[in-house]
Amino acid sequence: MSESNTETYHVVLLVEQPLSAADATQVRSLHEGIDQPVFYHVLLPLEDAAARIESAMGSLSAGEVLTSPAMAMNDVDLEAVRKDCQERSNEDLASTLAALRATGATAEGKVCGEPPIDALAAEVKRVDGGEAIILTRPHVVAEFFHVDWTSRARRKIGVPVLHLLEHENFDEQAEGYGSEGITGF
Repeated sequence: MSESNTETYHVVLLVEQPLSAADATQVRSLHEGIDQPVFYHVLLPLEDAAARIESAMGSLSAGEVLTSPAMAMNDVDLEAVRKDCQERSNEDLASTLAALRATGATAEGKVCGEPPIDALAAEVKRVDGGEAIILTRPHVVAEFFHVDWTSRARRKIGVPVLHLLEHENFDEQAEGYGSEGITGF
């Protein structure tokens, strides 16, 4: 390994949805004072096709399901839904990487099909990550019971984990405007 001031500082980002330009700027601002080059490794979980179908089934009226549940399922092309989920996830990842790169960041990423925390732990280990950042929408109940991604990651990996709420700046998160703010469990 080279001297510490020339080593790359690896940050693994686990994102629940694509980053906006403001989210990317906020993430990048966290590492402005670091002397080493910073490299971001983005993980975006593959949207679950089965969950999407289940959600759609839940939106059907009781009459539609009770009269012919087999008909409702016959109309679903699971492979087409899976393909659409993969395409959407790839587009979301490309959008996230573009937002990060627009801030001057160096970033790579992948869509992961495995459980998000397992993917995060494996990536931190693979790149010898210095920290992990998890960006999610607020999940108050999961956070309360410590079963959210951040709480699970803190138990599983041995690097600092920061949880940011997407689409909120630091001031909004600190003040709790519009949601729950930065989690500090």
